[in-house]
Amino acid sequence: MNPEQFQMALAQHQVALTDHQLNQFEEYYRLLVATNKHVNLTAITDEQEVYLKHFYDSLTGAFVFSKIREPLSLCDIGAGAGFPSLPLKIAFPQLRVTIVDSLNKRINFLQDLVDKLGLDNVTLIHARAEKFANAKSKHREKFDVVTARAVANLTVLSELCLPAVRVGGCFLAYKGRGGQEELTAAKGAITKLGGQLEQSAELTLPKSDDDRQLIIIKKVKETPKRYPRRPGIPAKKPLK
Repeated sequence: MNPEQFQMALAQHQVALTDHQLNQFEEYYRLLVATNKHVNLTAITDEQEVYLKHFYDSLTGAFVFSKIREPLSLCDIGAGAGFPSLPLKIAFPQLRVTIVDSLNKRINFLQDLVDKLGLDNVTLIHARAEKFANAKSKHREKFDVVTARAVANLTVLSELCLPAVRVGGCFLAYKGRGGQEELTAAKGAITKLGGQLEQSAELTLPKSDDDRQLIIIKKVKETPKRYPRRPGIPAKKPLK
């Protein structure tokens, strides 16, 4: 998917990009590839693959979660090279974005990227996800929407992400093939953490026909204070 195809494919879903926004994506790609030579950010570096499997894929969240077009507070946990939050921020500048990642080298890259692209209302936090929204954190239950993409299975992700979602807000999980199985396995954990399934949407990426599943979990009640558990425990002993 080249930049022109990227723009056209998004337009089919009522996501219209200006020339300035397209230039921001072009700069994003250039900096990603340049930084990736000495910091491990992504295994995908071909331009057409990046536009499809990183940029377009990140923006699919807007296809099913229409509220993303509103001036929401969005937190991206385990954002890595900035996906999905920074493509969403470029396309929808009104978003107030907080990015959490445990590796300082990635945070440094993201800060450089945010500066070069001239993005405002973006906060970068170097932290373990388990500590970011624990019972003592000022970030607990503060965000309208929390996103996560390619971080962990849905049971673990729910424990890491739902504590940061305000009651009435949503957790938007980006999953691939197998997302439905993950959702089935995570139902008990989602309920314990104060969540409730709102929508699960399947789609395929153009050209590659790769399967994707977008899962929207609404926060219907406060998360018990004991969650998330201390670092490492959610992955070692997933909730049931």
